[in-house]
Amino acid sequence: MTTAHHLLLIDGMRTKDFPLERVPSGSGVSGPGYHTAVLIGEDGHDGRDGADRLEHRAQCLAERDALLTLLTLRWGEPQLVSLWSAQERATRGEEIAEPWAEAVAGCEYLQLWHTEGRWIAVVLHLEEDGPGCELGVLVTVIDPP
Repeated sequence: MTTAHHLLLIDGMRTKDFPLERVPSGSGVSGPGYHTAVLIGEDGHDGRDGADRLEHRAQCLAERDALLTLLTLRWGEPQLVSLWSAQERATRGEEIAEPWAEAVAGCEYLQLWHTEGRWIAVVLHLEEDGPGCELGVLVTVIDPP
């Protein structure tokens, strides 16, 4: 998918009604008060060699940067939100509401906008001990943790 397709997907998520229960939705999940989507999937350990996996990570980072640039032009500078405290609270057993729980489990920080009553976050999951990478987005009316 191109950056233009990702923007169309985000726009669709912003205007789409939320379901009453958690259901698969395209490349993500939707539930009461939220939609999520994977824009670029995890490279994982699918047999790619190191160079291909590094190329995948570079693509993921480049697409994130392009999205951030375009979304910033639309809505202004995003909030850079550290998820450290939410990760600590989750480790101590506190329940973090979806869609934030999934973001908290996989990344250190995210870029966040609040517009027209909805939160929009660009989420980058980086593999700690390797070049794996996944880029996602979430749209929600649920306040961040």
